[in-house]
Amino acid sequence: MPPEPAAVLHVDRAEALLRARIHSGAYAQGARLRERELSETLGVSRIPVREALVRLAAEGLVVLSPRRGASVRRLTLRDVDELFDLRLSLEVFAARRAAEIAARGGEHPALQRIMDQAEEATRRDSADDIAAANTAFHAEIVTMTGNRLLQASLQPSLGLMHWLFRITSADAGPRVYCEEHKQLCHAVYSGRPQLAEALAYAHIDIRREPTLRSLSGLLPAE
Repeated sequence: MPPEPAAVLHVDRAEALLRARIHSGAYAQGARLRERELSETLGVSRIPVREALVRLAAEGLVVLSPRRGASVRRLTLRDVDELFDLRLSLEVFAARRAAEIAARGGEHPALQRIMDQAEEATRRDSADDIAAANTAFHAEIVTMTGNRLLQASLQPSLGLMHWLFRITSADAGPRVYCEEHKQLCHAVYSGRPQLAEALAYAHIDIRREPTLRSLSGLLPAE
């Protein structure tokens, strides 16, 4: 039996609030996330809080332990470095595949809608909305491939990607990210696989060294 719409809304609201507080640092890395306290803080019952924590665990932001319950994931420089490896493996292939599908006449308007949202967020200089749109943009390119295993491989890292976009957006500047996304979007919709692949690789790989350098004083190595 599917959940009631109101129950889904409670879960969605709890998920969004918890994600925002983790990204902002209001809930520090390693902090315990106790269901009773969270339900009182968020003004919902423990059931939607529990479901929200499960969702955030699937994104890689929360760790669920049989003994300790839920806690905010502790990140390391190794985690960030490995995230770049994963993105280069999955997203570069996805960009090429998405462009190949577009070249064969496949239609997928969602990517352009997300690109429009990203541009609007950039004009408003909204750091939270920019990070959310950027994460959605990269995830949508993977979705365009129609490859379910590819999507399932990226899913556990989406929360980390969003967190990383949120805290490093000023390194290159939101407008730089936005312009690179527009170029990649155009290459995909134009059905140019090699260009889409090259743009995706450069967009990701060029960020690795400066990102690790900027985080070196904030995160432990291991």
